[in-house]
Amino acid sequence: MNDYVIRVLSSPSDVSPQAWNALLATEAEPSPFMRHEYLSALHESGSATPASGWMPQFVTLWRGKQLQAACPLYIKDHSYGEYVFDWAWANAYEQHGLAYYPKAVVAVPFTPVPGTRLLARDAQSRTLLVQGLVALCKQEELSSLHLLFGADEDIAACTESGLMLRNTVQFHWTNAHYADFDSFLASLSHDKRKKIRQERRKVADAGVSFRWSRGADISKADWDFFYRCYERTYREHGNPPYLTRDFFRRMADTMPEAWLLFIAERNGKPMASSLIALSTQPDQPLVAYGRYWGALERVDCLHFEACYYQPLAWCIEHGAKRFEGGAQGEHKMARALMPVKTTSAHWLAHPSFADAVERFLEREGAGIENYMDHLGERSPFKAA
Repeated sequence: MNDYVIRVLSSPSDVSPQAWNALLATEAEPSPFMRHEYLSALHESGSATPASGWMPQFVTLWRGKQLQAACPLYIKDHSYGEYVFDWAWANAYEQHGLAYYPKAVVAVPFTPVPGTRLLARDAQSRTLLVQGLVALCKQEELSSLHLLFGADEDIAACTESGLMLRNTVQFHWTNAHYADFDSFLASLSHDKRKKIRQERRKVADAGVSFRWSRGADISKADWDFFYRCYERTYREHGNPPYLTRDFFRRMADTMPEAWLLFIAERNGKPMASSLIALSTQPDQPLVAYGRYWGALERVDCLHFEACYYQPLAWCIEHGAKRFEGGAQGEHKMARALMPVKTTSAHWLAHPSFADAVERFLEREGAGIENYMDHLGERSPFKAA
């Protein structure tokens, strides 16, 4: 690497926010979740910390005094909060008396949103960063390295460095310059159009209405109410929430422009909410990301209205290019969110397990291709 130097930092606060965000701003897919403020809030709020199994090891590549490349790296002793599932790999290691944990993950904790993971000034720096990550894993005797939901440039650098690739499927909506929600509905087949209208009518007939707030206009009371809903949804599924109330307080303080909040009300009282993230680069098209939701009362089809129809109507009105619906969820196709392949990259230290995983990924990859073909035959749009 000659005059390049790798430095491993124990906290995002150890790297300049300005330098980090300047690298992010040059990327083709700069999601708000890779902003220094977002990553710092995860750490400082107690959401992604060593105590919760996320040991931060932010890796930076320097040339002299200039930051050339950087990425968030976490050393983990579990696989929760990742959304690219490797439990079977961990079980196979255990069955053979080998330790799968700790492992290394390049990811945004709890955030399965595709985008740049390796911030870099150029392709060479990005590849050197990947090579530095693999060298660090070998030095620390970690079982594996996993880069999750990477951008094309990340995947190219990982491929060049010999990592294995894995695809999963998400569902994204693309704005075809619709004039309004009705024109969007008109693009769908009759049965899908009818179903959406029926679902929306059920919510309206239940006396539920919506209001939205964006950025600094989201009040503390609305943030508090949202967190009640968010926390309750996790508790109902038997788990504590990944993110603390303090995390969202920091979001309101440090990057309010990245958030759009929908509040559902009935009889003048709030009863459900959904929180949408927004892209924040002024020179990039507006992109919306479905993130969190929760309800204090049960109403048929309320989830679809809060998490899809209200956000899609907002995206049409405000000219958003895309709405990403989050991980998994084949049911999203009925709401015109179409399948998109996402990619992760993996390196395993153990040669025999690496060979076995590579063979598994070949079979799984063929299955993903067949799945995508199958989904393509079920388009919700009118036939051309």
